[in-house]
Amino acid sequence: MSEPLKQHLIDPEICIRCYTCEMTCPVGAIEHDDNNVVVKAESCNFCMDCIPVCPTGSIDEWRVVEAPYSLEEQYSWMELPEQGEIGQAEVAEAGEKDGEDPIAALLAEAHAGAGGKATAPATASKPSVNLYNLGNPVEAVVQGNYRLTSKGSDADVRHIILDFQGKPFPFLEGQSLGIIAPGTDADGKAHLPRLYSVSSPRDGERPGYHNVSLTVKREEGGVCSNYVCDLEKGDKVNVTGPFGATFLLPSDPDARLLMICTGTGSAPMRSFTMARQRTVGKKNGGMVMFFGARTPDSLPFFGPLNKIPSSLLQKHLVFSRMPGQDKEYVQDRMRVEEDIVAEMLGNPKTHIYICGLKEMEEGVEKAFTNISESIGQQWRNLRDVMREEGRYHVETY
Repeated sequence: MSEPLKQHLIDPEICIRCYTCEMTCPVGAIEHDDNNVVVKAESCNFCMDCIPVCPTGSIDEWRVVEAPYSLEEQYSWMELPEQGEIGQAEVAEAGEKDGEDPIAALLAEAHAGAGGKATAPATASKPSVNLYNLGNPVEAVVQGNYRLTSKGSDADVRHIILDFQGKPFPFLEGQSLGIIAPGTDADGKAHLPRLYSVSSPRDGERPGYHNVSLTVKREEGGVCSNYVCDLEKGDKVNVTGPFGATFLLPSDPDARLLMICTGTGSAPMRSFTMARQRTVGKKNGGMVMFFGARTPDSLPFFGPLNKIPSSLLQKHLVFSRMPGQDKEYVQDRMRVEEDIVAEMLGNPKTHIYICGLKEMEEGVEKAFTNISESIGQQWRNLRDVMREEGRYHVETY
């Protein structure tokens, strides 16, 4: 009998096809086709370099198997197979280890240093995933391109509205889509899609129109960001997606949302807020947002945000580059508003959403740790429970 072994896999439902893991893998163990991103079992050395760069956690999947799943099998998946049972003879041959179940020990080893499996909110709608892929994108027409930041700002952030010309593109708040820039890269290969979170509710930027908006920042030297930011009304673009199955809005109108974001990480928060406006009306929205930027003129949606009633959305706009003032980041304001955060952490209806630059994660985690301790909770334990219940969601890049 062969000895059980662990295999690294990628969850095709959660994966947003950003291909960051493939570009990061030092041994070339990750590849993709038009449909899925997969791991070559014979090449993967479990170095874990791909784990921290994944914005969704889809890369953090493992199975204990008698024989590795083939690339052909992985490419065909719409969802991951369940962990199968290993025969008792194989378990015995693997050997007992300090009284532990050897299969459990293998899985624990596989997950060492990993962040845990992301889970969608229990009441979230079922998302459509990967309807359009690299080999079969859908064409969308640009309905509008509006600058969100002032012309004097060093951040050129755009609000792009796309229409799918009657073709179906069912998306949910919190999902992403891919834009394929025309042309080829330095190696002569077609550009891979660049992923952007949708910033409009599921029924459209305008209710019932089923169009979609994006929040895009122009990056110096960024092939796709410059392409998108330069689009004009009437231009046509190739789109893949939708992607993402966990960073979703709960349908429960009584769910509370604690949203922490920086820059264009505000896109899904905008979609959440607009959806709640349309569904709960004047009712207290139960939403709190900590939104970080350098200055007010570099903060997307600054004007519209200030018009949202505080009864619906309690806003904490945080700026790190204000003349004559100390730098302040979202984690600093969270500590200042410790009572609000602590009260939400203690509420089983609370969902946490973190989106933006990856550098923010460490500071936000420390703030949650400090605030949790103030109410007699261990943040790591509380976070893991919330994640398992589909109430803790992170997408950073």
